[in-house]
Amino acid sequence: MSTIAEPIGSKAAGTEKTTTISGSVAVLEAFLAEGVDTIFGYPGGAIMPIYDALYDYNDKLKHILVRHEQGGIHAAQGYARTSGRTGVVFATSGPGATNLVTGLADAMIDSNPIVCVTGQVFAHLLGTDAFQETDVINITTPVTKWNYQVTDASEIPHVLAKAFYIASSGRPGPVLIDITKNAQLQLFEYSGYQKCNHIRSYRPKPNIRTEYIEQAAAWINQAQRPFVLFGQGVILGKAEQEFKAFIEKSGIPAAWTIMGLSALPTDHPLNVGMLGMHGNYGPNVLTNECDVLIAVGMRFDDRVTGRLDKYARQAKVIHLDIDPAEIDKNVKTTVPVWGDCKETLPLLTAAINQKVYPQWLDKFNDYRRQEEEQCIVPEMNPTSEVMTMAEVIHALNDLTNGDAVIVTDVGQHQMVACRYAKFTQSQSNVTSGGLGTMGFGLPAAIGAKYGAPDREVIAIIGDGGIQMTIQELGTIMQFGVAVKIIVLNNQFLGMVRQWQQLFHDKRYSFVNITSPDFVAVAKGYHIDAQKVEHREQLRAALKTMIDSKESYLLEIMVGKENNVFPMVPQGCSVAEIRLK
Repeated sequence: MSTIAEPIGSKAAGTEKTTTISGSVAVLEAFLAEGVDTIFGYPGGAIMPIYDALYDYNDKLKHILVRHEQGGIHAAQGYARTSGRTGVVFATSGPGATNLVTGLADAMIDSNPIVCVTGQVFAHLLGTDAFQETDVINITTPVTKWNYQVTDASEIPHVLAKAFYIASSGRPGPVLIDITKNAQLQLFEYSGYQKCNHIRSYRPKPNIRTEYIEQAAAWINQAQRPFVLFGQGVILGKAEQEFKAFIEKSGIPAAWTIMGLSALPTDHPLNVGMLGMHGNYGPNVLTNECDVLIAVGMRFDDRVTGRLDKYARQAKVIHLDIDPAEIDKNVKTTVPVWGDCKETLPLLTAAINQKVYPQWLDKFNDYRRQEEEQCIVPEMNPTSEVMTMAEVIHALNDLTNGDAVIVTDVGQHQMVACRYAKFTQSQSNVTSGGLGTMGFGLPAAIGAKYGAPDREVIAIIGDGGIQMTIQELGTIMQFGVAVKIIVLNNQFLGMVRQWQQLFHDKRYSFVNITSPDFVAVAKGYHIDAQKVEHREQLRAALKTMIDSKESYLLEIMVGKENNVFPMVPQGCSVAEIRLK
């Protein structure tokens, strides 16, 4: 096969001569036309023709060989989250494809734009239980925005054009294209690649209805205790400036979901903190005291609302969302504002009055002072010899000045990092929100670094979660990915242990976890590492890690039975949040 250094062409059919290429080359040409620069993947028999073609494209397309397909898709998620572009993954058939399912489910619920290309057995073998054959289409239908099986090479250009359009438009999500081996090998007449910008049966953005903008503005203008909740929709819509203009004109306090964290700088005077089960005291309690609740790009997840029958029953609810399916799904809406928030927020901002709510904002500050006294100060400045997760994050903030990308795994460390990390710019918080996938953090940090190569990327992971995808240290080693890894080791599966302590009479059932020597493991992968067991070592060790130009792992021993508070117990109202 001859090397093709540039995209073969993207002119409309009929305006140029056709070229005979293989289905595999067509896949790579589609990637070039879509501006793809990085692919995460793992080769195998059924996708081998695409990898053979990739051999001639290594000067145009960077391929990162992960150690497990789940690591590949989490890396693609991290890439999408920090770059704002579509992540791309390759996997082979059978176990390769099924290893993507957790990441697909994670990307689906967290609205990450991903295009997965899986190899499949020859078309004539479909349905025969051939070696490494799995019905990947039916398996992945519930966890993809769209999927499609290609059996003829001529379909590849327009199918991939649809895939990239669907993945990245409207409410983003993962798409999977399964390509049989014969289609990868087949030659066909190629007349160029045309990007897709319209599908007749697909409406990515609902029409904006001005009467709803007017109704929403009327409720906001007459409100005495309005409250804004914002989620990842602000970031996905690239509407950070529009959102900031809205809250600054309205003067309304605003709180974030963990997926919305970093859309507004954490030190903004109207940013009152985090919502939900381990969120801040004031935002949770005052949700049930506000008179108008404005939700922007968030989906009223159960971890945010607690008991729905006791959630904001007193409030008029205005819900801005690009996905009509989210309106009234969990919380009954007074005024639905359908549309892309980058378009709806300026219209709403223009229609509202400039106001301030000093007494209302003081209530948030009063609750903040109570939380600081009972939770924040004791956690950040503990008097015991045992280190806390919060003091680690506090020390990290001093060194990063809020400019780093923080990638978290799932568990107590995730809640602590989201509560205490400081951010000055958007697309800085990368976490598994909806699915809560342990093992997400390490591979997602690799992808996040490729998506934001000029930024410091720090992964904060528990001793349980890192052991689920620890093999991705091999990816870091092979490709020299300069991510910094903090393992907060409490020698427990901490979040499960906390629940067992509080709600199961301390019956610690299989949450004690024995870990390897993480420093030795890291050094086995030629990654610099050290272990911190005493507070006096902490800041110097963090500075050594930050100053390193290469990857670095820091294992920090923290309290075994420290709990994360505040906490809304399951089955309780958000107003029943506990400080201890």
